[in-house]
Amino acid sequence: DGTTTGRNRPTKIGTSTNWNRVAAGGGSHSLAINEDGQLYAWGYNGWGQLGDGTHADRNTPTRIGTSANWSQVVAGRYHSLAINTDGELYAWGDNSDGRLGDGTTTNRNSPTRIGTSTNWVSVATGRYHSLAINTAGQLYAWGDNGGGQLGDGTTTRRNSPTRIGTSTNWKMVFAGGDHGYGHSLAINTDGQLYAWGVNNRGQLGDGTTTGRNSPTKIGTSTNWVSVSAGFSHSLAINTAGELYAWGVNDGRLGNSTRSFYENTPVAVKTPNLKKE
Repeated sequence: DGTTTGRNRPTKIGTSTNWNRVAAGGGSHSLAINEDGQLYAWGYNGWGQLGDGTHADRNTPTRIGTSANWSQVVAGRYHSLAINTDGELYAWGDNSDGRLGDGTTTNRNSPTRIGTSTNWVSVATGRYHSLAINTAGQLYAWGDNGGGQLGDGTTTRRNSPTRIGTSTNWKMVFAGGDHGYGHSLAINTDGQLYAWGVNNRGQLGDGTTTGRNSPTKIGTSTNWVSVSAGFSHSLAINTAGELYAWGVNDGRLGNSTRSFYENTPVAVKTPNLKKE
């Protein structure tokens, strides 16, 4: 909002009325796309995660480049990823562990094209790793893999998009964070939920606290439609509009209890959340 003053209630940012998408990173930066396909960023820029070619912090939305065909953007701890309407994938910011996916570990302070593919449709990022799905329903991952959060069956980091498994029906993917590594969640076109990565707080939801380095099916339900991953906890919505949560439970699960963790999806009583 042009200041460094904290706000304890929603505060309108600027005067624009055509914002379409927004993303908030874990390292104090924000990103947004308007209806004209223009990309804006603001906040902390120590790693170049705003993408304006500098490392200067910005306290108001700042236009990034001149492209007007951005369709999706996500923010990690100190890095950012975006897809344009041509299906091209771009990344910028902190490239430790290869989390940008450009084949290097060199930081970038402006959007950098990742590979040559033009069929990316969905992208997600955790604190230290990144995930994406293409139009063929294939899942790719890259970046830090110390907790198996990439899902390739190893704990080896990858600095370029690496195909995960052989499935071609992935629909949605989300990446969560942790002090050390992270975890990943995905839904396929059959409405099945999968999870992998760090599981020390039950955040995978498979009934254990055992980490997994490849996608592991969670339960038997086939009606999941939306999923999200936080800091050691996870959330999902099914076709009935029911909300479920699992993982560390210091109150963040919203199920009116406080326990060390829940390692299977637990229903949260809320108004109907069914997606139209």
